[in-house]
Amino acid sequence: MNILLWHVHGSWTTAFVQGPHTYLVPVTPGRDPDGLGRAETFSWPASVREVTPEELRDADVDLVLLQRPHELELAERWLGGRRPGRDVPAVYLEHNAPDGDVPNTRHPCADRDDLTLVHVTHFNHLFWDCGSTRTEVIEHGIVDPGHLYTGRIARAAVVVNEPVRRGRYTGTDLLPALSEAAPLDVFGMRTEGLAAHLGLPEERCRAADLPQSELHAALAERRLYLHPVRWTSLGLSLLEAMHLGMPVVALATTEAVEAIPAGTGTLSTRPDVLARAARHYLEEPEAAAEDGARARQAALDRYGLKRFLADWERVMTEARS
Repeated sequence: MNILLWHVHGSWTTAFVQGPHTYLVPVTPGRDPDGLGRAETFSWPASVREVTPEELRDADVDLVLLQRPHELELAERWLGGRRPGRDVPAVYLEHNAPDGDVPNTRHPCADRDDLTLVHVTHFNHLFWDCGSTRTEVIEHGIVDPGHLYTGRIARAAVVVNEPVRRGRYTGTDLLPALSEAAPLDVFGMRTEGLAAHLGLPEERCRAADLPQSELHAALAERRLYLHPVRWTSLGLSLLEAMHLGMPVVALATTEAVEAIPAGTGTLSTRPDVLARAARHYLEEPEAAAEDGARARQAALDRYGLKRFLADWERVMTEARS
């Protein structure tokens, strides 16, 4: 198939484009959010092709994968009037947990009979009100980075984009207390100045923004992965950390309670419990490595790439029938 999708979520797309199709990714001269083109910091195969809006007008498109509400209108305009779901088969992928009026949040694609709505977690499916729209859950798939864990650096790794702006959603306010139990290395976009914002000395809360190729190696050197997120969808960085063989310490919120089985780390709604768990791993590196090995196996079993691509193949085939 020729599949049209926008470059919205680099990590998720990296897994999706490992399939057997041609992936048409819009590109604009300024590479704005509607035309980012190919990723620069992720490894994508040659089957991902950049296309301009002008080229899309006459392009052979077998399916449109929508990820943002305005893409319905954008796709119709760029495809020369062909309507997603009517003239071209369409699937809408919802990456996020609902925001606002939870648990009564209506999805923008609620009560549609012309497309399939796919959620990335069962939690999101439970909390979005999708009305009569056909819905599916396709859990994440991860391109396995390998069992790289050494844990030689006695610090906790956190991965979060824009922690200052997103604040309580990502548990940024919990970091000062957690940093007392374990010094933190926070990786992600717009993390600069985080320590000063939190009133912490730099040594207790270092920050860096690394490309994925460097991030995996850096994470694997840290003793544990800390996931203090209150309310977002299931972070792919958490699943990547588990694939690396890292033990995880996480708030028991959203889909984390499904993704992190017993023996792979600590789940709790109490930050003090998370702090004790982090301290335990710093003091007991062998226990950290053992739990990390179980975390890797659990992630491989549930979030393997083969299952992910097979699930998507089924849903896309059904959407075209």
